[in-house]
Amino acid sequence: MSHDPLLDPDIGRFSALSGSVRERIAKVKLLILDVDGVLTDGGLYYNPDGTVAKRFHVHDGLGISLAREFDSFQIAVITGHDHPSVAARMRDLHIDDYFPGFNDKRESFETARARHNLAYEEVAFMGDDWIDIPVMMRAGVPLAVANAQPEVKAAAIYITRAHGGNGAVREAVRLILYCKGYHDQVLATWLKRYG
Repeated sequence: MSHDPLLDPDIGRFSALSGSVRERIAKVKLLILDVDGVLTDGGLYYNPDGTVAKRFHVHDGLGISLAREFDSFQIAVITGHDHPSVAARMRDLHIDDYFPGFNDKRESFETARARHNLAYEEVAFMGDDWIDIPVMMRAGVPLAVANAQPEVKAAAIYITRAHGGNGAVREAVRLILYCKGYHDQVLATWLKRYG
């Protein structure tokens, strides 16, 4: 399937990456995500009863489902907060590797990596703020969202065009599928099934 860079600028950006970066990304078997600022837009929406609501993007949810459904790679989520709204979204997405309430994300990162018996170079981590940098330094493939803090961007080998909570996770999923050589196959299978 051919891609017009004007219609699909992500593929143009993916193909422009150096061969060595694409090879690193192709090794990913586990993508670990932060929540606030990555899976969400970073906003905290307080309800009158004091509970917090979060906004998630459906494109990110479908991307996560595609990664899992086609056995391309696994998804884990680590967050510094423990909000029921996030737990509900994780259940909806069938994410079993969910680690809420960890400000120091290194232990959860190691637990997820060990659970899947993976080397560091087989793990990607996507973050947006300083709290994510220690984990990004361990991951073989550190990723950042477009609106991440400058220091987080400096630690990343790829920065999404999309902002956190606005399709950045879907872009990362597409990036990994592209580097693995699965993107067009997954798209064709999806279109055949639902087209």
